[in-house]
Amino acid sequence: MDLKPLVTLLAIVNPLAIVPFFIHYTQGFSEAQRKRTIRTAAFSAFCVIAACALLGLQILEFFNISLPSFQVGGGMLLLISSMNMLNAQPAEAKPATNELEEGAEKAAAGASIAVVPLTIPLLTGPASMSTVVIYANNAQTFWQQVALVGYGLVIGLATWVCFSLADPIARVLGKTGINVMTRLMGLILAALAVEVMAGGLAKIFPVLLGH
Repeated sequence: MDLKPLVTLLAIVNPLAIVPFFIHYTQGFSEAQRKRTIRTAAFSAFCVIAACALLGLQILEFFNISLPSFQVGGGMLLLISSMNMLNAQPAEAKPATNELEEGAEKAAAGASIAVVPLTIPLLTGPASMSTVVIYANNAQTFWQQVALVGYGLVIGLATWVCFSLADPIARVLGKTGINVMTRLMGLILAALAVEVMAGGLAKIFPVLLGH
């Protein structure tokens, strides 16, 4: 297995873009509460990716959904996410809903916001889940599956590092720096989305390959 799944996941999850939300939601938290939130968010991100890698194909089979169809649908989600990122928004954010406001209310009430909304949907939402399932189909051996789960561990570690260094990152990069990084990741993600969709369409319509 190459590093393309890891690059794609890092582009979608992009913990740097979530740093401002983390700072906002954890205002007023004690140091212990902040550390607990960081650990929970990082572990939850890993669990979501690992679960999709190990069980995603079985879920598709249960619902009788073909992988090529899922590739096209997943590619469309990736493309939508890349459009969000090119506008300097988190890949999984849904501006038309009240998810972020609801998360802030939960934080104010003292509830844990590590899982919702930090992990789902801001870090790992439909786009990242579908990406893992698509690449899981290419993991034909046990070690390739282990590698895919390992990429989830890398995502969890990247989340932990970014959130742990949230204040220094925000000071060094500033809003402009984070926006530039998000747009760059969005451009990479758009190219990967087209490739995923093309692969699915080629399987559904073999004539596209000249067969």
